[in-house]
Amino acid sequence: MFVHKMWNDHELSKMVPGGIPFPMLSDGGGKVGSVYGVYDEDAGVENRGRFIIDPDGIIQGYEILTPPVGRNVSETIRQIKAFQHVRKTEGGEATPSGWKPGKITLKPGPELVGKVWEVWKTSMESE
Repeated sequence: MFVHKMWNDHELSKMVPGGIPFPMLSDGGGKVGSVYGVYDEDAGVENRGRFIIDPDGIIQGYEILTPPVGRNVSETIRQIKAFQHVRKTEGGEATPSGWKPGKITLKPGPELVGKVWEVWKTSMESE
């Protein structure tokens, strides 16, 4: 927990103004890491994992990386915003790759089949 605080205060806050807006978990005994499948029992440590869990307790997204590869905090925040948007529309809208708030969304349905590329391309051109 103290390493996370130092990392947030001295590193992450320089990458994301104010630091990351979500809690980080410290799991010294590996109990939570075992449940999520990231605990390496032989080494006694957890692989770096990021889990996006919705208000109903359902994992909507996750990423597991070994220590030499860093994560993209901005992408995590973008994904959280995308999941929040989809939840708010009750599944009536989906977000294309790279979607950001205010950009074009996808309307799931038969009329979208074969046209995702067109919508995605239009949303990327509007940036």
